[in-house]
Amino acid sequence: MEIRGIEKYIDHTLLKQNATTKDIKKLCAEAKGYGFQAVCLNPCYVSLAKKELEGTDVRVCTVIGFPFGANKTEVKAMEAKLAVEDGADEIDMVINVGMLKDYRFDYIVNEIKEVMAATGDKIVKVIAETGVLTEEEKELVTRATVAAGASFIKTCTGYSGGGATVADIKLIKKVGNERLQIKASGGIRDCEKAISLIKYGAERIGTSSSIEIVKQFKEKYGEVCIIDED
Repeated sequence: MEIRGIEKYIDHTLLKQNATTKDIKKLCAEAKGYGFQAVCLNPCYVSLAKKELEGTDVRVCTVIGFPFGANKTEVKAMEAKLAVEDGADEIDMVINVGMLKDYRFDYIVNEIKEVMAATGDKIVKVIAETGVLTEEEKELVTRATVAAGASFIKTCTGYSGGGATVADIKLIKKVGNERLQIKASGGIRDCEKAISLIKYGAERIGTSSSIEIVKQFKEKYGEVCIIDED
């Protein structure tokens, strides 16, 4: 396996509550300069990011029900609809973790479907919040994501401890089907961790350490990293 330029795996992320307009413009300028796959930001900045990234292939991703996922399903669906109207290309939605822990499988499937219905053909990534889940719950949310028809599952918000792990990527790959893609997010701050997650199946990396990761990658590997298969 080879990684030809790690930047296209990265969703360049800024989800801090104190992020300002100036910060978002800087985020977008960095994404253009480095050629990241997407920027990931809070919903109030979607229209600004869309304007800043006009004429580029950098996608605009936003978060729904962030960071706790405890909003009612109707609220998540409306928030997602408004984000798409503002120009969002991708939606990262947080599941209702409490409902998952109550084993309300149908509830989780339904809220994913409702968000997907509100967003048309946009990519919806289902944030599982793996850092607070048992192995059984991780399997359950993976199966719910597949059952709802979402194309992506995302590991963490980064707000509830833990972070993306190779073990979780392996579990999701085992339980999910070949169509289900994975966005690894949470605690990814260096090139080697990003590479290890990609090796075992992550198609996207969500991180606020994007620039440092790209610099490390280029210093160590240049443009291409060859990964040994297990």
